[in-house]
Amino acid sequence: MSFAIEGLQVRYGAVTAVHDVSLRIAPGEVVALIGANGAGKSSILKAVMALTPHTARKVAIDGRALERADTRERLLAGISLSPEGRHVFPQLTVRENIDLGYLGKDGGERAARREAMYQRFPRLREREAQAAGSLSGGEQQMLAIARAVMAGPRLLMLDEPTLGLAPIVVRELAAAIRHFARGGIAVLLAEQNAEMALSTADRGYVLQGGRVVTEAPAQALRASEQVRAAFMGM
Repeated sequence: MSFAIEGLQVRYGAVTAVHDVSLRIAPGEVVALIGANGAGKSSILKAVMALTPHTARKVAIDGRALERADTRERLLAGISLSPEGRHVFPQLTVRENIDLGYLGKDGGERAARREAMYQRFPRLREREAQAAGSLSGGEQQMLAIARAVMAGPRLLMLDEPTLGLAPIVVRELAAAIRHFARGGIAVLLAEQNAEMALSTADRGYVLQGGRVVTEAPAQALRASEQVRAAFMGM
């Protein structure tokens, strides 16, 4: 499996938010999108999920053309998004939120996937009967990611997963991302926290003004004085 998008354009009225962006991601690869607020990271992820109007010369997963596919079709094709802001259902329990991510009807498979999420995020097991709205910010982020992974994605997109979280939680989420990638999932990680993103990723794209200005291995970007000065405060 591989995912590719070519010539992506996103416009909001007269404003072009994303200009001719092309990305590729291989199975088991973590790819970071880094850039300042407003650089186009979230717009790219929403466009890939068909949540915002866009045009593209190519959108494909494992060779399957998805240019005309809507959100449901892209989800069924294996694309899943954990959105910025988590968007858990606060009145539902942790378990109910997790189960909402499962797309099939096999109760045994649903239970097996839920158990895998509990093993990855033990705090969710401890709180499975609690209302999701009672969780901490970090726990809600774990829940949002677990729900997205329950769909069995081939491409998992994470939009600002560490925003506002304590360093210990950030490290836990980074470990989870690498765990899912080792299982063969391609991960597209949009993050303002460039240090976390590039420490976790294999490759990175630097966005500026809705355009890709640099693509390189993550370690090369971490070592770049320009990237460090612009995004890491160094």
